[in-house]
Amino acid sequence: MSTAVTSVPTWWLALCAGLFGLAIGSFWTVVVWRWPRGESVVAPRSHCTGCNRTLHTHELVPVGSWLWQRGHCRGCGARIHWRYPAIEAATGLLAAGAILHFGPTLTGVAAALLAMVLVPVVVIDLDHQLIPDVIVLPAAALGLALGIAAHPDRWWVPIVAALGAGGFMFALWLAYPGGMGLGDAKFALLLGAVLGLSVIPALGIAFAVGALLGIVMIARHGAQARKMAVPFGPFLAAGALVALVWGPSIVDWYTSKIA
Repeated sequence: MSTAVTSVPTWWLALCAGLFGLAIGSFWTVVVWRWPRGESVVAPRSHCTGCNRTLHTHELVPVGSWLWQRGHCRGCGARIHWRYPAIEAATGLLAAGAILHFGPTLTGVAAALLAMVLVPVVVIDLDHQLIPDVIVLPAAALGLALGIAAHPDRWWVPIVAALGAGGFMFALWLAYPGGMGLGDAKFALLLGAVLGLSVIPALGIAFAVGALLGIVMIARHGAQARKMAVPFGPFLAAGALVALVWGPSIVDWYTSKIA
């Protein structure tokens, strides 16, 4: 990395990453509404879903426009759901947090990429039980390239982790297609590409939290709980966030115990 970049304070780069994340989050608000409905995410221009009025530039400021307009459309007065600024804020904060934690490095960029992608994946999976290939697969390719570039002496690690995590989830889908989606396997491919060996605790945490929720549901709803569909993407996302921060420490601790 050039001296010009490293001489810039990390907090300033994190702020820039946060602003970039806010802009990406604004785009995510379009994606989570349009993509599941089969609509184009680039045309027509952003508009109010209540009155179809095309929004002006000052109405598209991430988070700020929602606050200034007090959560309502300036044209028809229709309520703008709080989820939109929440998506924007979450994306911005996750991007900034990744740079703060990992620094202005290729690893930090890869972590920011993964963190930002988690937002629309979780929202869409919760709403529609779908994981968007159009987001996950390009992010997996980019994350893999960043992982290899960050550690060229260990270029094989992100490849093996991606194929291993994706293959494991694919095998579960083949064994039990009713309980696991193919989109989860593609999502795991992205996690492995960015997390490397830390994808192992990420998957472990995801299944542990999922199992805990399953126990709670069975205790509350009995046998009926077996018929309730629960998206697995949010559990994978939770595991990924934990693994981004503590994954290497968990892997080191485990390997020291079995060495």
